[in-house]
Formats: sequence, C-alpha cells, structure tokens
Amino acid sequence: MKKKLLYSIVENIKTVFYALIIAVVIRSLFFQPFYIPSSSMEPTLLIGDRIFVSKYTYGYSRHSFPFSPPLFKKRLFEKNPSYGDLVVFKTPADNRTDYIKRLIGMPGDTIQFLNGNLLLNNNPIPKIKVKKEFKIRCGSSSPEVKGFIETLPNGKKYIAVYKKKGTMQNTDIYKVPSNYFFFLGDNRDCSKDSRYLSSVGYVSNENLVGKAKLIFFSNDTISGSIFTFWNWDKSLRIERFFKLLK
Repeated sequence: MKKKLLYSIVENIKTVFYALIIAVVIRSLFFQPFYIPSSSMEPTLLIGDRIFVSKYTYGYSRHSFPFSPPLFKKRLFEKNPSYGDLVVFKTPADNRTDYIKRLIGMPGDTIQFLNGNLLLNNNPIPKIKVKKEFKIRCGSSSPEVKGFIETLPNGKKYIAVYKKKGTMQNTDIYKVPSNYFFFLGDNRDCSKDSRYLSSVGYVSNENLVGKAKLIFFSNDTISGSIFTFWNWDKSLRIERFFKLLK
C-alpha cells in the first residue's frame, strides 16, 4: 500500500514537472500571455485586455526567458521589427518591467512633435481626423480627445488620440541611436514612452520581448472583476475576444 502511494506521488510530481517544462518552453519560444494594466495604448488596447505576444518574431534575447538569465548577449535568429509594430519590451530603466508601445522610430531616425504634428525624419506623419468620439482613460480622468488615423512610411495605419486641450505641441528632436528604437503610446498624452528619456527613452534591440498578435480575453475592470460573474453582462467585452492585432 505504501509503495503504491509513493509511486502515485512520484508520478504526480513527474507530471507537474513535465507540465512546467512544457509551459516554460512555450512561454519562452512561442507565445506569452500579457495583461494590459494601463490606458497608454487606448483605443488600440484597453485596460483589462489580455493578449498573446509572439516570442519568435524578432528572434530571442535573454529577455525572452523568465528572469532574463544572462545566457547570451546578442539576439539569436534576429529579425528586424517594422514601423507600427505593437511591441512588448523590457524598460531600459530596470530591464525588468514589461511595457507595450507602438514602434515609431528605427535606428538613425529623428522624431519630433512640432505644432502638434508628429515628424519622422523631418516629414510630418500623414493623419486623417476620425469623426468617431472616443472615450479614453487617463488615470482616474477621461479627457476629451481627438482621434486621427496616422500612416507610417511602410503604409502601417493606426488610430492615435490627442487631448483637445493641453496636448503636447512641441518637443526636442529625438535622434535614435544605432541598435535602438523609439516607441510611442497611441494615447499620446497619457503614455510614458520614449519621449521620457529618464524613465523609458530609447529601447535597445536586446530589450525587445515580442510582438503583440491577439487579444484573447477582455474584461472591463471598472464594471467588475472577472470573478464577479453576476456582472459579466457589463464587464466582459465579448467583441474583443480573439481579436487580431495588426
């Protein structure tokens, strides 16, 4: 009886161990889930969205693995990201915190806001005002915003929103160093991104974690927790389930 019990315990431990190994491999090499905790990427990503990020799109660095072990210095199977990609990266400030932003500047590019317009290499990014009204969060407030469809040099289109009052009009010129990238949040006036050199700044190629591919679940945290099932009719955003991110 004791032998059978011991055998059962050992087999269960083996099963759990193998399951953990498989989970770590999938998470490190293929897809990793992430939760969106802030409004910096609204209206593209909302607080409460849960997304899958592909780890193989840009190749692998030490940050592809749990706890960022110093296994190697350069990226393996490196592939270049593209303008407009939704990228998860480790913030340069601590090489630990995960951020997701939109890639706006490549190595060697210059970026600047001038009279409220976004300039890339001295050329204004084309933008078309969207007639739709957007309800955007910024901390505990919901400022009035204007939405624009912006088009990057590779044809990538997305919606960015700017405050109707108090939006950032002018900045210094940002010159992206070699092997670094420049990121912005789509919620332009409520995003800590590469404009803030002391906290985020330019992001090293090594710090790229992966590309956001899919929203697999979404829950409005203001309307209720995922555990308050009696509020699911108000909190679950069914229309966002399994939404592809382009």
